[in-house]
Amino acid sequence: MNRRDLLLSGAAAIGVAAGAAVLLRMGRPQDAGAAETFEVTKTEAEWRAVLSDAAFNVLRKEGTEYPGTSPLLNEHRKGIFVCAGCDLPLYSSETKFDSGTGWPSFWQEIPNAVGKTVDRSLGMTRTEVHCRRCGGHLGHVFDDGPPPTGLRHCINGVALTFKPATA
Repeated sequence: MNRRDLLLSGAAAIGVAAGAAVLLRMGRPQDAGAAETFEVTKTEAEWRAVLSDAAFNVLRKEGTEYPGTSPLLNEHRKGIFVCAGCDLPLYSSETKFDSGTGWPSFWQEIPNAVGKTVDRSLGMTRTEVHCRRCGGHLGHVFDDGPPPTGLRHCINGVALTFKPATA
């Protein structure tokens, strides 16, 4: 192998690694919840009109926001976290905790709020969670959370809107 071939193979490896990183950040190309039907449905253009680019990428394209970027990490008031796509109440502030992961985390969803699917992307099996009403991708559930459930719903902040409790 000559120097040119070595440099080209190294550049190709970097390109593949960079492509994988973009895929992780940008999500998979299919629509969130494509195999299911949901109460709230919109065309891609309609979703784009009501969601920010970041929320569209997460909710509709199963992307992931960068860790540590969500203002909801520092949201400690009492209230409800709702779907940014359809306003369905998803998580109570009573179940929010600091997981140290860089994403808002909850140990339990509001009953009948989320759907779950098996996600085999990235060479592993995970449990994906989505809004049961509009199918918007929220994040994933892991079994390393606190009592009483032992679960950690690792949720993208751009997929949520916070509604403070009224006195």
